[in-house]
Amino acid sequence: MKKFELLAASALVSLYACPAAAQDTSATAPAPQSAPSRPTPSSASQDSSDDIIVTAAKREQSLQDVPISVSVTSQATIERAQIRDLIDLQSVVPSLKVPQLNATGQTNFIIRGFGNGNGNDGIESSVGVFIDGVYRSRTSSALDDLPEIERVEVLRGPQSTLFGKNVSAGAISITTRRPSFAWGGKAEVSIGNYGLINPKATITGPITDTLAFRLSGSVNQRDGYFRNLTTGAKINDRDRASIRADILFEPSSDFSVRVIGDYNLVKEVCCGVTSIFNGPRTLAIGAAGFAISDTTKIFDRNVIFNTDPKNRLQGKGISGEIDWNLGIAKLTSITAYREQVNESNQDIDFTGADVSNNITANKIKTFTQEVRLTSNSDGPFSWLLGGFYQHENVDTGRDIRFGKDIRTFVNGLTGGPGGLIFALESLQRATNPAITPGSYYFTQGQGISDRYKLKQDSYSIFGQADYKITDRLTITGGLAYLNDRKAAVSNVVLNDRFSLLNLENVPGLGVLPFAALPASISGCLLQKGFNPATTAGNVPVNLFGASLGSSLPGPGSAPCPASPAGLNPFGLNALQFFYGNSPAHAPINFPNATESGILKGDKVTYAARAAYNFGVVNAYISYSTGWKAGAFNLSSDSRPPLNGVGRTAAPENVTVYEAGLKARFKGGYFNVAVFKQTIKGFQSNAFTGLGYSLVNAGQQSVKGFEIDAAYKPIPWLSLNGAVTYLDPKYDSFTGAACVSYDTVRCPINPLTGLIPNFRNLTGTKPTGIPEWSSSVSAVISHTFSPSVSAYLRGEYDYTSKFQLTDTVPPALNTYGQNNVNASLGFTFEKAKLEAMLWVRNLTKDNQLISAFPTVAQDGSYSGYPNQPRTYGLTLRKAF
Repeated sequence: MKKFELLAASALVSLYACPAAAQDTSATAPAPQSAPSRPTPSSASQDSSDDIIVTAAKREQSLQDVPISVSVTSQATIERAQIRDLIDLQSVVPSLKVPQLNATGQTNFIIRGFGNGNGNDGIESSVGVFIDGVYRSRTSSALDDLPEIERVEVLRGPQSTLFGKNVSAGAISITTRRPSFAWGGKAEVSIGNYGLINPKATITGPITDTLAFRLSGSVNQRDGYFRNLTTGAKINDRDRASIRADILFEPSSDFSVRVIGDYNLVKEVCCGVTSIFNGPRTLAIGAAGFAISDTTKIFDRNVIFNTDPKNRLQGKGISGEIDWNLGIAKLTSITAYREQVNESNQDIDFTGADVSNNITANKIKTFTQEVRLTSNSDGPFSWLLGGFYQHENVDTGRDIRFGKDIRTFVNGLTGGPGGLIFALESLQRATNPAITPGSYYFTQGQGISDRYKLKQDSYSIFGQADYKITDRLTITGGLAYLNDRKAAVSNVVLNDRFSLLNLENVPGLGVLPFAALPASISGCLLQKGFNPATTAGNVPVNLFGASLGSSLPGPGSAPCPASPAGLNPFGLNALQFFYGNSPAHAPINFPNATESGILKGDKVTYAARAAYNFGVVNAYISYSTGWKAGAFNLSSDSRPPLNGVGRTAAPENVTVYEAGLKARFKGGYFNVAVFKQTIKGFQSNAFTGLGYSLVNAGQQSVKGFEIDAAYKPIPWLSLNGAVTYLDPKYDSFTGAACVSYDTVRCPINPLTGLIPNFRNLTGTKPTGIPEWSSSVSAVISHTFSPSVSAYLRGEYDYTSKFQLTDTVPPALNTYGQNNVNASLGFTFEKAKLEAMLWVRNLTKDNQLISAFPTVAQDGSYSGYPNQPRTYGLTLRKAF
């Protein structure tokens, strides 16, 4: 950390040494307006009632005039609310949810309850993220700390006719500040609890009369707020650094070229996971003398890993934007190339035992090209026409390996060191000398290795036109053609010997005499009614398989393990962690004779809208469609499609009916949108404990409304509020992943000892979607003198209680949010200096972000506690 502190100090000193005439506008540190390179949209704060300019429709418009449901967050709000990245952004945009899960790059963007893509590299997000017009194809590629921001726009609902790519649920558009032809700069440093130090700096100015630059950098370091009781290390720290160079060539007001290069590096010990319910398998680990989590102290933020998690996320890219005013229209071309490497190493049993570990990595290379032509006409007809192309290569994989305590763990579940696993090995050794009892199954290093390659080519042609029938009535029509092709190759190697074994027909057992069995086993079988004559006096080949239960008509009692009639007390199927429910008991790689490994699809989407200006109120109604291409399941649960779990998912098709009112009045505005949004074929991506179940829901819908408002009743008070109401439903979902706690829909099959692959959730409420979400804030401002002023900002964020995920019992993962954030700032106009005290989660609200079935511990569940209270001081200097 010391080297970064020195860098931060150097940056601050160097900027203080800049010429006194150098200026850079800041919404929170008043300064004379620097000459911009060209007219730019206003960065008016959400904490004011000033007109807000947006580019949601790919042209500059007032927020009140654009007939789209869009939320805008300004630079001032971002600074005053201590929003550091898109995860923090959700606190001021209720319709946006951004959970971070078991690794730094494991995030998901959700708008109006729709979104997917977390953890499975074969799925693209339903919410597109664009930074200065450049599409970020994976959620993890948008997680570096926000650069020098002008505004962030969150567009709700399908946006294919404007963005053209993977925006079936919505889009997040981030616009950064352009280089200026007047010298300027800003430097800030934040310090806070948990050892936070976060310096940031930007400097801009001319190189020549036609060439300007902006150079920005930041470092974000903080200790973790979880403690690993096994190692003593702090978990969930921050260790990020980024640099960004921005060059603008502007020989005239009609032509400009902007080139941006950026690099960011994240190296974090993340993420904190705690047990929320310890089932029999976890308790067995505790009984063996290893530490397990105390589920009565979920929010003590103590975790138990035998090793500390490590994450490394590196992103870099370059983009070029050309803007050329041709008179009748403006031509825009955005070319970009990005590379991302994401690596993590984690203990995934979340106990003090070394049971299993997971190493994951991916490398993603993305090239994108967008060309747009936007009309300049002031007449009744305006239009936009564009095209988008993406080429992407994804190399991804993981290794799950058993640790040194795996045998102790399994023995604890099967009768000890001389129990059932040892008995199986001993019986097999009679016909296979290569098998050594005590060290053949469940040994350190066994597990599974997944490797996948994915190549994607996609393009779209899109356009939109507006026609003013009268001065008050405008109709809009949009059309997009989207085409997508994905080619995937798998190389999955399973070297877990026990999972490879067919327990219903174990080689060698059928030739051994029944009398060779240990008395504890043979006596129990006889007591439960087994007839050795049915196997010609030999050991049954399914001795350790669930199907033997059909030959055991009686219940088990001492000395036999207690078991009901028809159940094999020696069945070991539940310990086959990989492909236990697959007929081959092994992966089937693709392409193969029946699977091409290629997904192709195309779709025409469209939008129609009518807007009417009543004067103080603008009203609109719209109908739009969206589409997201098919996806591959690139996880260990990827199976051939006829095997029921799902190799691929078909495309998503979205329709939205929406109506809205946007009212403008003295001192404020009030916007409301009501909608019904339906996704046919929603790509459900449920984490099942070791992999993902990727299936299409028949249809999922949500009805709701959104309100955004601001009011400044008196000069020193600004009020802002946003409310989202959602009423979601699975209209049809017969292929949801089965879970062990749902014994009604997922009964255990006595012949296999396993639950079905699927359950029917038709008519139920989807999880992960709160009914109510809101964010309200108030800013009190006071001027002490012409050069000294102050503000006090308070924010309250609320979500009603909702079930976080459908793979965990509702009683264990139903939470809401009551979060309070605040800041107190002083600005010194002559010195162009701001000092701000801030706090997030002031009241120490506790909730889980998400939850999941604990890996390899059926009946146990784990969760991610939220961030505790954080506070600090920010000093910001503008020039």
